[in-house]
Amino acid sequence: MGNKQETKLAVALIQADIEIGSPQENKKHLEALMESAVQANPKPDLLVLPEMWNTGYALEQIHDIADPEGEASREWLSSFAAKHEVMVVGGSVAVKTGDEIYNTMYAFDRTGRQVGEYAKLHLFRLMDEEKHLTAGTRLVQFDLEGVQAGASICYDIRFPELARSLALGGAKMLIVPAEWPHPRLHHWRTLLMARAIENQMYVIACNRVGSSRGTDFFGHSMIIDPWGEIVAEGSESEEIVTGLVEPELVDEVRGRIPVFADRRPELYTDK
Repeated sequence: MGNKQETKLAVALIQADIEIGSPQENKKHLEALMESAVQANPKPDLLVLPEMWNTGYALEQIHDIADPEGEASREWLSSFAAKHEVMVVGGSVAVKTGDEIYNTMYAFDRTGRQVGEYAKLHLFRLMDEEKHLTAGTRLVQFDLEGVQAGASICYDIRFPELARSLALGGAKMLIVPAEWPHPRLHHWRTLLMARAIENQMYVIACNRVGSSRGTDFFGHSMIIDPWGEIVAEGSESEEIVTGLVEPELVDEVRGRIPVFADRRPELYTDK
């Protein structure tokens, strides 16, 4: 594949169950699913993992089990990407930096080179994230073979300013790892489709499945095109969800309905 925006990307979402508080078991389980994913025909160009796959929401013990500086996670994800010549957005992991814990996404190209790092900006009070984690401080987008991808994690999708800012910065895809639970399936699907439609961009969202401490996670990982049409959607069971992304469709849609040209930012509040 060349580094051209018109190239189609085959995407595989690793919709996995996660064992709370068990980084090594989760890595082993995800690696088996990823190995299965890269055997598909067509072979995926991009793998996307769910949020906090290393620890789950074991927040009370997070300081003891978070990955120091993300070193182990980055080494493993980079090695997998290089071995299989596949791009990897490693969902997100709990990363310990000094005394702080961040919910962090890492992205790698086919050579295993890290091309992106993003710490979740909006911490979810309903799962006590703000009591245990530190929020990120910057918007992030990265290059996936000539296609700009914006980073967003779970609760972030409730903040349309984030997705819009990334789109204005040139992003044609929004990548969203998540641990989004019942009973808010309607919110998940609606928000993801809205982010795609209003920003005329692909939304690629990978959600976990299974149960954790009385919370049920419903999967429904999705690939949504710039018209808001669903390219692929998962069930509520563990599976690999696949679909094609056609970045040139973003330019076509933005040309058909010139939302960005018709914006009136001078009238919008920044507060």
